[in-house]
Amino acid sequence: MITIGIDIGTSAVKLLAMDHSGKVLQTITRDYPLYMYPDGRSEQDPKDWWEETARGLKEITSHLSEPVAAVSFSGQMHGLVVLDENDNVLRRAILWNDQRTSTQCDYLNQNREMLLDNTANIALTGFTAPKILWMKDNEPELYAKIAKVMLPKDFIAYKLSSVFATDYSDASGMLLLDVSRKDWSDLMLEKVGLTRSQVPTLYSSYESVGTVTPAAASKTGLTTSTRVVIGGGDQAVGAIGTGTVRPGTCSVSLGTSGVLFVATDTFAVDKKPSAIHSFCHATNKYHLMGVTLAAAGSAKWWYEDILATTDYESEQKEMMENLGKNNVYFLPYLSGERTPHNNPLARGAFVGMNMTTSRSDMTQAVMEGVAYSLRDILTRVAELGHTVTKARIIGGGAKSPVWCQIVADILNLKVEKINASEGPAFGAAILALVGAGAYPTVEEACEQLIKTTEEFVPSSAATAYNKMYPIYTGLYTALVDTYKAANEVSQ
Repeated sequence: MITIGIDIGTSAVKLLAMDHSGKVLQTITRDYPLYMYPDGRSEQDPKDWWEETARGLKEITSHLSEPVAAVSFSGQMHGLVVLDENDNVLRRAILWNDQRTSTQCDYLNQNREMLLDNTANIALTGFTAPKILWMKDNEPELYAKIAKVMLPKDFIAYKLSSVFATDYSDASGMLLLDVSRKDWSDLMLEKVGLTRSQVPTLYSSYESVGTVTPAAASKTGLTTSTRVVIGGGDQAVGAIGTGTVRPGTCSVSLGTSGVLFVATDTFAVDKKPSAIHSFCHATNKYHLMGVTLAAAGSAKWWYEDILATTDYESEQKEMMENLGKNNVYFLPYLSGERTPHNNPLARGAFVGMNMTTSRSDMTQAVMEGVAYSLRDILTRVAELGHTVTKARIIGGGAKSPVWCQIVADILNLKVEKINASEGPAFGAAILALVGAGAYPTVEEACEQLIKTTEEFVPSSAATAYNKMYPIYTGLYTALVDTYKAANEVSQ
């Protein structure tokens, strides 16, 4: 049995063909335009997603030895795709990283308790509901023509199957879903002026919603018997690709931003303003997720922009011997911060330098600062009643053994690297296998297909980091008023 995972990313679509044993047969990546503007707008044309996905499918299927049993999806979350009654795309999609909706977020967040009770989350500029309100306020003629609201991956599923569908994990990031009940919130739909007929039917991520239409089969090289499995949001499906599916496990992504994703069996909501996301998981259970906005992004800035080097390995030479002994602290708030501070005005800082501070000390502080910010998220998860016993680490930063060890020591968790490095496209291919009947559950598929290749266990440095962590957390408290004052001066 062969399945294809389709990851609709911000810069490109990645397609991955895999057999039922987890062997990756082929991958293809196809780029498409991204339109970003100085005022914070960020958009893409959904038709570009479809054309490049179709071309990629045509190419990848031409090299396969048998028909594709099922396709599934991972998608950039939160993006607003709107169609009229004739299925014409009304405007370019407004993406997850678009910043135009601050006024609409302020309006929604006036009643935080209502949002938490109805969606389990607060309004952030990336979410979908504020984008709908922005259209209502700024593009009323287009808003009046909306017949269907969908998310990026759901547009591709619709083009393949003609089924208007989404899944619980991706819908969780719209600020329209009652996450605890796994149903649309009628109050939130009313808030943005939509009816249930304008939002998709909800499915579990591993459910088949239909098969490929004859027109789509001709365009893509798939067959009319190929199942379309709805898939999920990129973070949830990426977690499937790491095997983060059982309670007590988390995945740590050291990408440009850092994400700590915790699988849970039970629903929990964060009543504090700490921007912990409470979403449905692609397993049909739940997850908690926090984001630090500049993880590997901080490292890239430090190495390439400040030190003017791309030789990361040489900069970390002999650093392993100094873990837990560094007196320099770094706050990785180069892009503001999401979790737990939810403060766009926060900024990066080095603290604790003296005349003996070395280049290596500051490099190590950058890596430690990111790990401390991940511990901030883990601490808040623990306060919500969820215990984590191990982490699986992915992303560009996971290539560094030193950084993996620092994360293990600061989180005080066993950290595992795994045999799968393809990310969300791999997770989507797993969901397709489950949807096609190759495995009975997502959990069983992950346990069969994903194996640990390397482990990092907390060392003696973990004790020192535990004592240093309160110093790190105290630095934000000491500087928060300074961030506000500096922003006022710069206006």
